[in-house]
Amino acid sequence: MNRRDAIKRLSLLMGGAIIGSETFLRGETLAGKSAPLELSGEELSLLDEIGETIIPTTSTPGAKAVGIGAFMQMMVNDCYDEAHQSVFKAGLAQLDADCRQSCGRTFLEATAAERTALLNRLDAEAREHQSRKASGTPVHYFRMLKQLTLLGYFTSEIGCTRALRYVEVPGSYNGNAPYQKGDRAWFVPAGRLL
Repeated sequence: MNRRDAIKRLSLLMGGAIIGSETFLRGETLAGKSAPLELSGEELSLLDEIGETIIPTTSTPGAKAVGIGAFMQMMVNDCYDEAHQSVFKAGLAQLDADCRQSCGRTFLEATAAERTALLNRLDAEAREHQSRKASGTPVHYFRMLKQLTLLGYFTSEIGCTRALRYVEVPGSYNGNAPYQKGDRAWFVPAGRLL
């Protein structure tokens, strides 16, 4: 199974909850319908650092290890319409401007504590935006960043095999498997669910 099929199946399991999912689930790509979003090397580095702040390296590799910036760019180009692409691109500039205003330096220059504080504030702002959002208006850019980070990380090889418990060939169904608080969730390859 290729990565695109895995993401499609994951999206179906999530009820199509990711942004841009209506196009993605139809199997369309928007690459030919609008100009692709071109990001500079600095913007890709910014995306990697945002992802690393959301999913930091601990005993398992963080989001930067999976190349989350390149994944986000691919998903925005393939699955988002022009309105969402514009919100995403403007959001990167806004995030950096917010960091300059609150910390006096860019996100890439900020300390880990400053980055975390900024992203926590943006997460609360995105939740507030979502609660009062009218239908048809684009979502908050931080929600896009966070969803793409989680999707990219947990559908990558590192996320599936190092962050989740991976069983390549599962045995029989055990509905009463022991679970200890703090255990990682299970990942079962598609096609082996039955």
